[in-house]
Amino acid sequence: MKKVNRQAQLATTAQRQIKIDFQYIDLEVCDRCLGSDANLEAALAEVSDVLTAAGADVTLQKTLVTSAEQAQSLGFVSSPTIKINNRDIAFELRESRCEACESCSCNGAVDCRVWIFQGQEYTVAPKAMIVDAILRAAYADVAAPQSTTAKQTPENLRRFFAGKAKAATSAAAECCSSTEQAVCCEPADKASCCGTANASDCGCR
Repeated sequence: MKKVNRQAQLATTAQRQIKIDFQYIDLEVCDRCLGSDANLEAALAEVSDVLTAAGADVTLQKTLVTSAEQAQSLGFVSSPTIKINNRDIAFELRESRCEACESCSCNGAVDCRVWIFQGQEYTVAPKAMIVDAILRAAYADVAAPQSTTAKQTPENLRRFFAGKAKAATSAAAECCSSTEQAVCCEPADKASCCGTANASDCGCR
């Protein structure tokens, strides 16, 4: 009777853990973040059967990065970023001006990631590139790209987050307090005075 190597059997049946992190600065106006997010979802759907057959357990986490401090703690150096098992799937870090993200910040030009895959540049993470990176993680004999994370948050991102914070502070400063709105005019005149019929809403100024 052939003996079964119990350790080999356990290694074969044990699930391989694949952790995917999608990190970004905007999912409202940034075409690069939105497109990369959509391609990531499409890539996962495309390889789901293969991952199941390989015994892989996949988790996906999406993180909106809102400050330079958070970016530094995450090792976040460019938006958007896709990491698989804590490794950036991009082989190199390259960026270009992102006009869509300039509308999110009052601090001028913002650079977002450019993806390099098979010698071509893309402003959105190509689905084929994501599929390739996921399959690399599913089969250990294929080497993964080196991480492109850094200890310091790049000046580009620090400027972006500072602009976002400044814009949010300016917007809040323009709003009357609910106490001020309650006495600024008669209730019947709220719509014309405050721009709203509700004294608790912003709009007095």
